[in-house]
Amino acid sequence: MPIFTTQDGSHTIIAEKFGVSYHSKYGAITESEHVFIKAGLYLKAADKKELSILEVGFGTGLNAFMTWLEAERLQLMVKFHSIEAYPITLEECEALNFAEQLNVPDRQADFINMHKSSWEQNIQLSGSFSLYKTQSLLEDYSTQEKFDIVYFDAFGPGAQPELWTENIFVKMYDCLKPGGILVTFCAQGEFKRTLKKAGFEVERLEGPPGKREMTRAKKQ
Repeated sequence: MPIFTTQDGSHTIIAEKFGVSYHSKYGAITESEHVFIKAGLYLKAADKKELSILEVGFGTGLNAFMTWLEAERLQLMVKFHSIEAYPITLEECEALNFAEQLNVPDRQADFINMHKSSWEQNIQLSGSFSLYKTQSLLEDYSTQEKFDIVYFDAFGPGAQPELWTENIFVKMYDCLKPGGILVTFCAQGEFKRTLKKAGFEVERLEGPPGKREMTRAKKQ
């Protein structure tokens, strides 16, 4: 898969199967920080010292890596569970410049270890962060666990419409603890109506560069 540099200097990858990139061309790190860290992690970290996060779309591993770094900085204990149907290769992972662009070049080995870590096993990567990766289609995924946050980072409705249905978001609603939140880059009107049908309280937020809005949804 081709790798290219986004406007903030960080890399993204083109997913040739879907014809779209994993991150915004306006800035991969900028987008992840805005949508998932600031609008998701920071909100819940304000009143908790332990968080469980479900990510839809492990992808390049950027969201997980940034969450790991923030967990250490905020002295949080984070259990991170990520679903991915089509993992990138180790060669692609090693070519990504996220550790350098986040000013932690000494953590490149940690970033690579996330990708190397076994599937379907809970891996304690540090005192602050554990990672459980599931290789599965989201449609086939089920769990009895409950999460504080869902990072919904699937490719957009135009690329993967089957992941933006009411059935999927009922499943996401059921995965959350009471008061839990779902954050995503998508802000389409039809999508927000689908969230409401699934039971969510929907909030529009300012989007990252290149997008007017993003969405945060709360379990009642």
